[in-house]
Amino acid sequence: MKRYALSILLPMILMAAVTYGVGRAILAWPTGEASVSRSLAAGRTSLWNTLTDLGSSLSDTPYIVALTVIAAIVFRLVYRRWRESIFLVAAVWSQSLIFLATTEAVGRHRPPVQHIDPAPPTSSFPSGHVSAAVAFYCGMALVLTTHVRNRALQVLIWVLGIAAPLAVGLSRLYRGMHFLTDVLWGALLGVGCVVMAARAILYARERRRRSELVRSA
Repeated sequence: MKRYALSILLPMILMAAVTYGVGRAILAWPTGEASVSRSLAAGRTSLWNTLTDLGSSLSDTPYIVALTVIAAIVFRLVYRRWRESIFLVAAVWSQSLIFLATTEAVGRHRPPVQHIDPAPPTSSFPSGHVSAAVAFYCGMALVLTTHVRNRALQVLIWVLGIAAPLAVGLSRLYRGMHFLTDVLWGALLGVGCVVMAARAILYARERRRRSELVRSA
């Protein structure tokens, strides 16, 4: 229990505190990002409206929840253990908890442009869509590439795993739902949760084994 508290709970608290601090700092020192949002809004076309609708939907909450559950079940059946499933769930849900704990406290308004999507009740900082996309798609890529030996296939998996969050982030910017720093911090938050969950769950056994070998040497 103590190990999980140190490897999961404590990092989550630290990430939440840093996220809150960065969000309040952004509000205190205007970044001039509204001009980016206005430029994107001025160049909207029907084609890009459709494409970014698809890009944004890659990380809609119902899809991420359903995909995480399905992936966790498949991992359990294929690998015949819970490690990969628990890792993915921990990565996805930890970013969600941090997002929910900080977004209202920061309270950043959304960009001053037309919002193509319905605005959720949460604030603009950080981007929950982007953090969820990074946690799920990069988490999936990490699991899959640990079980694939073909280098070309590993590269392809990571290209897809990174492309999905990029598409989500660009789509949220284009559709006027987030400022640039919202998207960037959402990506960092997602990466942090993947790394935390990987160290605490996915690679914990290997790390303990190496530590035991070092002590016994």
